[in-house]
Formats: sequence, structure tokens, C-alpha cells
Amino acid sequence: MNDFNDKKFAGGGRALGKGGGRGRKGGGALGPGGYCVCAKCGEKVKHQRGVKCTDIKCPKCGHAMVREELLKEKSKK
Repeated sequence: MNDFNDKKFAGGGRALGKGGGRGRKGGGALGPGGYCVCAKCGEKVKHQRGVKCTDIKCPKCGHAMVREELLKEKSKK
């Protein structure tokens, strides 16, 4: 069997490694939808595609916003 036909190799013969090519910490892309939430005052705005929530300042208090899914995940711990 040719090694390059094996699933662990990508085009050009480069190995994907343990992570399978998903990027740091398993990828982390949460998709285009959802909301950005202020961790300080709770203000919620619709997430803008291509713009990180952490780059947006809260319209109410000026604090940095966080992706809603990440805030929920953190509160579970």
C-alpha cells in the first residue's frame, strides 16, 4: 500500500499529525451565527461574520465582548 493514499497524509505528502489538521485546541471556529456578550454588564449583540467578539467593545459600558458560547462554557466549569 502506498503511504500517500493513507488518510493521515494531506496533499503534497505532508503528514497531518496528531491533531488531524484541525488547528490549535481542536479548531475553535464557532460558525457565523450567535452573539457577542459583555462579560461585565451582560449586553448582547449579534455576532458579525469575520469579526472576533474580542475586537468589539460593549456599546453600553465599553468593556471587551466575548463569544456567547465561550462565556457559557466558562461558567460551566
